[in-house]
Amino acid sequence: MANQTSIRRDVGPFALMFTGLGSIIGSGWLFGAWNAAKLAGPGAIWAWVLGAAIILSIALTYAELGAMFPESGGMVRYGHYSHGSLVGFIAAWANWIAIVSVIPVEAEASVQYMAGWKWQWAQDLYHAVPGAHGELSPLGVGIAAVLVVVYFLLNYWSVKLFAKSNSLITLIKLIIPAATGIALIASGFHGENLAVGAAGGSHANDFAAILTAVATAGIVFSFNGFQSPVNLAGEAHNPGRSIPFAIIGAIALATVVYVLLQVAYLGAVPPDLLAQAGWRGINFSSPFAELAVLVNLNWLAILLYADAFVSPSGTGMTYTATTARMIYGMERNGTLPRIFGRIDPKSGVPRPAMWLNLVVAFLFLFFFRGWDSLAAVISVATIISYLTGPVSVMTLRRTAPELHRPFKLAGLPVIAGIAFIMSAELLYWAKWPLTGQIILLMVVALPVYFYYTAKHGWHEFGRHLKGAWWLIAYLVTLAVVSKIGSAKFGGLDYIPYGYDLGVVAVIGLVFYLWGVKSGWRTPAIEAEREQAARHPDALQIPPDEEEAEKITGH
Repeated sequence: MANQTSIRRDVGPFALMFTGLGSIIGSGWLFGAWNAAKLAGPGAIWAWVLGAAIILSIALTYAELGAMFPESGGMVRYGHYSHGSLVGFIAAWANWIAIVSVIPVEAEASVQYMAGWKWQWAQDLYHAVPGAHGELSPLGVGIAAVLVVVYFLLNYWSVKLFAKSNSLITLIKLIIPAATGIALIASGFHGENLAVGAAGGSHANDFAAILTAVATAGIVFSFNGFQSPVNLAGEAHNPGRSIPFAIIGAIALATVVYVLLQVAYLGAVPPDLLAQAGWRGINFSSPFAELAVLVNLNWLAILLYADAFVSPSGTGMTYTATTARMIYGMERNGTLPRIFGRIDPKSGVPRPAMWLNLVVAFLFLFFFRGWDSLAAVISVATIISYLTGPVSVMTLRRTAPELHRPFKLAGLPVIAGIAFIMSAELLYWAKWPLTGQIILLMVVALPVYFYYTAKHGWHEFGRHLKGAWWLIAYLVTLAVVSKIGSAKFGGLDYIPYGYDLGVVAVIGLVFYLWGVKSGWRTPAIEAEREQAARHPDALQIPPDEEEAEKITGH
């Protein structure tokens, strides 16, 4: 509890919303419309709308959790509260991988946009590979690494500095994308482009392509920014109002901007570029900036090249802040060394956690050197991280009904069920083998969990394992279904297209019900109940694992 009280609650509701909006409108707006059009053609518009609706259902479950437990790094704690240490560890690992890797991808986006400059040295920063993911040159990686360090330093000194700089940057980020969409539409809208298919020829909405675009084109990747207000809940004023306001407001504003940008992109591309291979034949390193040059909006191109540093940098700074809080939360779960739970008393920042994230960000930067390759990986890891929120919030309604809920979501059983089922669909839409590869990545970290469990004498391991069987079985089942599913989603086509979507929905419902039933009154929740009885006016922040065991005696 001491560390939690050291964290300063200096972030107001609008600053918190700007944190979410700043995370959502990052490199995704620079590349998302181009990437989605390559997959779904004009159907990309529907992909953004559908993606926003799905993410909103998931985000609302986290809004109740974030307001209920306003602590730093909360996204990695909720599964631990509802189902125990193993579910908590898997959820935390998936969430952390999905978020920490955003830091280097934002830096890569800025450098990749530089490759559209007229100078040869800039053009050499990024090498496009036809039919494959392009990558940064060694100099490009070096510049990206410098940007990652800048994100780090701006967060290292204080929460207030981060919040103030982020609010200003987010205002700029909101204005420039909106102005880009309006300017491109005003420059000349080619309505006939909406009749051209993704691979050329006549367009007809391909539902499977739209769904894959939602999962992998950068849409889930972009909207994942809703997590930032939740992870910064420990620094929020009046979290019961601030967190729902920040989450809903950020998603709503970002949806308007992204749909506007997608429509503008589809209408502004010169029709002759679509003549040979449709939307898939357009290869841009800096999509909107190059498009602005093509339609003679040179002033807009200059603005966009400048914003290619502002938008990703704002998101990179936000995620540098939130990932540090996530590592702090994982230490409180009892699955990381104590040093990562230390808070600097003057700045209120978990500095050791920031150093760890800086090292990991560099590793991602050097192994994944292109925006689209890393964005696809992040998207699938993100989807896995969403699984526990809807289950945890419903479980806690059952196992801890007496705990105070500053924000209580109406219709939660239905909304949480839909959110979990849609998370299952998103994971399936990402296509085999990517789904299998990322699920395997979740297994890689288990030795860390077993090390700390053994260190604690396998204390109540059987109970924690029992609370996790639903999640383990779910991941295995989804991997198998993805492998044997329809060819439209990369499978062996044993389950025909259409039927596969129904099968996944049924699987989602079954595991949602199993997951809610598997939850139990964990030591963390029992300890919080006792603390709430002694200090009814205090914020509900369950103690770390060791302290919870001391309070409850088990």
